[in-house]
Amino acid sequence: MKKIIFLLYALLSLPAAASPAQSHAAIRDTALAFVRAQTQGLPGKVSIQVDDIDKRITLPSCPALEAFLPAGAQLNGNSSVGVRCTGKKGWSVFVPVTVKVSVNLLTANNTLQLGQVVRAEDLGSLSSETLQPGTLTDPAQVIGKVMKFGVGRGQLLRQDMLRDPYSVTQGQTVQLQIEGQGFHIRSEGKAMNNAAEGQTATARTASGQSVSGTVKNGIIEIKQ
Repeated sequence: MKKIIFLLYALLSLPAAASPAQSHAAIRDTALAFVRAQTQGLPGKVSIQVDDIDKRITLPSCPALEAFLPAGAQLNGNSSVGVRCTGKKGWSVFVPVTVKVSVNLLTANNTLQLGQVVRAEDLGSLSSETLQPGTLTDPAQVIGKVMKFGVGRGQLLRQDMLRDPYSVTQGQTVQLQIEGQGFHIRSEGKAMNNAAEGQTATARTASGQSVSGTVKNGIIEIKQ
């Protein structure tokens, strides 16, 4: 009896077989690949730093890791990326990341007035390590556009400050191209609103009828 008790005690005293632990390096690599993919299309030079998770964290080995961006997080400055296990024994962990974007943001080189068409000489630049929402980096995005309101010299230019030039202006006599099944009509009308290329314009015909269509090459195309 004593031998049996001793044997049970010996078996219970043996250390339990440890289950394989998830590699921290694999978690970091998954987060890094995700950040690279998400920032691939950003202008300028992108610098990425992915830190290791706490060494004291032990997670079960996972056959399929998936990275994701937590709600409200942005890959700009100090942030974090989630990595989760999509296997049966699911878990998730957050990996600290730092993303810096070295980019030249466009500024107003001169005072720009409401309605002014932006020229190349009106543009300056400001070096920044963060890409602010709506800011512009490519002069082609700005040159030829029209200011929606005035801005001072040195101010950052944003997309919401600019509009495309109007192809049709209110009160202008415009060409109307009316197309339907089996017919094609050309006529004239008077524009009732301002519209740029690709926007919707409304016109009044000689008979007093109001019609709407898409502006293409200064012509209002109307589908019936």
